[in-house]
Amino acid sequence: MVRNPVSAGRARPAFAVAFAAFSVAAALVAGAGAALAQNDPIAQRKALMKTVGDSTRAPAAMLKGEQPFDVAPVQAALRAMQTAGKQMPGLFPDTTKTGGDTAATAKVWENKADFNAKWAKFEADATAALAKVTDEASFKATYPEIVRSCGGCHQDYRARR
Repeated sequence: MVRNPVSAGRARPAFAVAFAAFSVAAALVAGAGAALAQNDPIAQRKALMKTVGDSTRAPAAMLKGEQPFDVAPVQAALRAMQTAGKQMPGLFPDTTKTGGDTAATAKVWENKADFNAKWAKFEADATAALAKVTDEASFKATYPEIVRSCGGCHQDYRARR
């Protein structure tokens, strides 16, 4: 065993010391990345949309019959949509019209009231669906409409790449 002189005579394996140092460094790097993203609305909205996109994969597979129904991933996707509906309107300040590899079109700022209303509806629909979706039948009756509202907003306010 390698002794750490700071441990006041207690033996510590070198691995434990190295692991602790690595853990602290990783936490600092993660914290710095999160702090940078908090100051970058474009990065924040991209991360939020990625979270929504990732969370909807399982429900999409369920709708297609490629995966058996499971309410937990559906509710997780609806909660991600609910969060996006709440947070997204605030992530489009005038300073983010360009730059940051944004896919938002100028229509976002030209028609901000409609844009924000669509997010409010998205949040309300996700909130209502959380209460409604309890089984496969209610999922198939409710979820597709919410997904269509995603596409409508993308069609109106997102640049094609």
